[in-house]
Amino acid sequence: MTNREIKDLMRFFDGSDITKLKIKNGDFLIELQKGLEGNTVVSAPAPAAAPVAVASSVETAATPVVEEVSGDSIKSPMVGTFYTAPAPGAEPFVKVGTVVKKGQAVAIIEAMKIMNEIEAEFDCRIKEILLSDGQPVEFDMPLFVVEKV
Repeated sequence: MTNREIKDLMRFFDGSDITKLKIKNGDFLIELQKGLEGNTVVSAPAPAAAPVAVASSVETAATPVVEEVSGDSIKSPMVGTFYTAPAPGAEPFVKVGTVVKKGQAVAIIEAMKIMNEIEAEFDCRIKEILLSDGQPVEFDMPLFVVEKV
């Protein structure tokens, strides 16, 4: 299963009434379960030949506040931790005023110890960055206010 397929599955799972899901395909196994407090628990052992990436749960120190945004925005496709740059001390992917093309990376969300690049879904200009590095994000939470170009 590719990262994109896993992200799509997590997005579907978070938006559904399903509380537990288990998929096994050969050596690949993924289990999703919504916890008592709405957190999603994910366990996904990788095949023996690949590096093992297992996460027990997605936890947040504080519940993020979902801000109402009018106009166009880039939203989080998953629950995790938001980062503006590819590494600590590195230049951020975008700044206010940056024009980005469809498919260009604008941020990273760490979920289950995996760094997931968040890409622009359309050509746009960044008008406002709504979060700081290290802040928790929820599914469909606005990350950037943008203007389509």
